Amino acid sequence: MIQITLPDGSRRDFAQSVTVAEVARSIGPGLAKNTVAGKIDGRLVDASDVIDHDARLQIITPRDEEGLEIIRHSCAHLVGHAVKQLYPTARMVIGPVIEDGFYYDIAYERPFTPEDVAAIERRMHELIAQDYDVIKKMTPRAEVIKVFQQRNEDYKLRLIDDMPDETAMGLYYHQEYVDMCRGPHVPNTRFLKVFKLTKLAGAYWRGDAKNEQLQRIYGTAWADKKDLDAYIQRIEEAEKRDHRKLGKELDLFHIDDVAPGVVFWHPKGWAIWQAVEQYMRGVYRATGYQEVKGPQLLDKSLWEKTGHWQNYRENMFTTESEKREYALKPMNCPGHVLIFKSDLRSYRDLPLRYGEFGQCHRNEPSGGLHGIMRVRGFTQDDGHIFCTEDQILDECVAYTAQLQKVYADFGFTDIIYKVATRPESRVGSDALWDKAEHACFEALRRSGVEFIISPGDGAFYGPKIEYTLKDALGRQWQCGTIQVDFNMGERLGAEYVTESSGRAHPVMLHRAIVGSLERFIGMLIEHHAGAMPAWLAPVQVAVLNITDAQAEYAQTVAKTLQNQGFRAELDLHNEKITYKIRKHSLQKLPYILVVGDKERDAGAVAVRARGNKDLGVMSVDAFAAQVSQDIASKV
Repeated sequence: MIQITLPDGSRRDFAQSVTVAEVARSIGPGLAKNTVAGKIDGRLVDASDVIDHDARLQIITPRDEEGLEIIRHSCAHLVGHAVKQLYPTARMVIGPVIEDGFYYDIAYERPFTPEDVAAIERRMHELIAQDYDVIKKMTPRAEVIKVFQQRNEDYKLRLIDDMPDETAMGLYYHQEYVDMCRGPHVPNTRFLKVFKLTKLAGAYWRGDAKNEQLQRIYGTAWADKKDLDAYIQRIEEAEKRDHRKLGKELDLFHIDDVAPGVVFWHPKGWAIWQAVEQYMRGVYRATGYQEVKGPQLLDKSLWEKTGHWQNYRENMFTTESEKREYALKPMNCPGHVLIFKSDLRSYRDLPLRYGEFGQCHRNEPSGGLHGIMRVRGFTQDDGHIFCTEDQILDECVAYTAQLQKVYADFGFTDIIYKVATRPESRVGSDALWDKAEHACFEALRRSGVEFIISPGDGAFYGPKIEYTLKDALGRQWQCGTIQVDFNMGERLGAEYVTESSGRAHPVMLHRAIVGSLERFIGMLIEHHAGAMPAWLAPVQVAVLNITDAQAEYAQTVAKTLQNQGFRAELDLHNEKITYKIRKHSLQKLPYILVVGDKERDAGAVAVRARGNKDLGVMSVDAFAAQVSQDIASKV
């Protein structure tokens, strides 16, 4: 007798071994029809897997998160089935699940086209309509090798070589197509009806640019069509908001092959940069940070002391002069330690807070570069707090409050908080780690926020709090962080005089709020769809004349606003006013001022706000007061 315990605590007895699918059928036909897989004692298994002992069982349906992942994984296998029917000489590589979807990497003698992808999608729908069962067979290793040798699937054979300890492997059969996988997978193609192939991309075998190039077909799959339609709408909106597209349309920046991974900022883009930097500079002043500036080039010996030369050398740009090796700094921390060490420090000086808009360089792979979001040259709003152990908690509490206000001002109010705790390999005593982790937990508790604990994900030198933003489309961006470091100050010989006249190493708190300014500005562009709030807009107001008769007055209005500190632009082009309004509206300006004879004679302006809102006629002073209020309130 085998006893199965279900999630609600109820039990079912079976006289002999039973499959997950059979348990579902015993509960009811509705559940049986919707059974994708099972979870036996917490382990995901196929619906066909046999239960031969007393166990706890959860039936997995498409509405479960695991069920949706299984559907997506099976869709990847269905891509393989369709591709091999349409392009028999194609060689299949890997097809994993990713966020919101899946992909399959394929080796083929010519590049796939959008027409090929459409044909593959049609064939997938034809295969689904056959309503065939997906069959799982656990197969001895030698037989698996023979299967893929016969099918000329050399990449599968290479993957098998990577698994020398596997004596038997799961083969999943889609009719004549077979793929190797740990599973689980759907029992029938009827679960795969709601999917779409989304794009083509290049990829490298094992993700290494030195290896052969492959083709990657991306797709998405959902439990029902409503979810798929909502996802496609989000993707379309994300494409409209793509910072690279908007950067070109709004004339903000460009990337050039002469400097891959480094940004050329145009005047309007640099205006946004300056608005962000000057705002953060004000945050520094208001919260007790002293702004510093360290050098770009630092001798190899410093990076050897920090451990970067041994562990991070391939990601650093290096040069040589007079037989000395130097590196462009990939981070600002060591420079701040040297500034701290430049004078004798007392416990009375702590906490000592340094902030820097520090330019860093990291040799990112060319395939990983992405607009201004991932670059090789970037500037961080980097900060380091040198403090005593007893000051860690207060500094973490103050930092979280500081960060929340900054994010709210930039338009981000939904934050996910995570504490990464001690890894197995670490430096420092357990007592010190206890104190540091308590500071991270308590800082977030005092802030009144819920947080996730990520066990073992801290750095070797200390725990950290990570702050992840959700943007207007619900996408998550890991942004701010504060890291507790017991190690670097000691490695670089930083000391302060204690209250008892002894010497101690300071604790370093590494913190960044926006992180890379390039990446953060890319996030802002996408979050606001290029329509920046007035305080961030590169051009806050455009002044347009209707005819030449108002040109002098329009110049006076623009100059008046510029003298008051507003980023005002003057457009005196001899064009129809409707064309000029449309042109500046497409630039997503917060305000457009139109002046004709009536406005000139009254010393006023006709005001249009973004979104084609007519705010009527008002004096220049009244308009300036309104914009000042918008800027001050960060609306």
